[in-house]
Amino acid sequence: GLERHLGLKVSVCVRTAPEWRAAIAANPFPDAARDDPGRLLVMALKAAPDPGAEAALRARIPGREQAAIVGCHAYLVYPDGVGPSRLTPTIIERALGTQGTARNWNTCRKLGAMLDEVTPPA
Repeated sequence: GLERHLGLKVSVCVRTAPEWRAAIAANPFPDAARDDPGRLLVMALKAAPDPGAEAALRARIPGREQAAIVGCHAYLVYPDGVGPSRLTPTIIERALGTQGTARNWNTCRKLGAMLDEVTPPA
């Protein structure tokens, strides 16, 4: 639809309201979500990574960053900020063998609230 209507040929990751709520609920880094939500990212992945991909990703972490995979989502903590980090989307996607798009925890929660307005939880 993006290509047809806007002339954009881009990759997208789509989640249903229940899938997005489940991703928020599955956050393995609740302390980061509470203490520094701007430095916790959720990367929606096009596909669930193969077993062992999480270990491959962790082996590529160059600094104090943390990572966890839950289903089709990567949770990434950047304690020193995303900007100066050398843990880039390209490194993450190569380690996991799939593409994704990331948003910080604040945005994830706002998207969840917007979903609740239009599709109340069951």
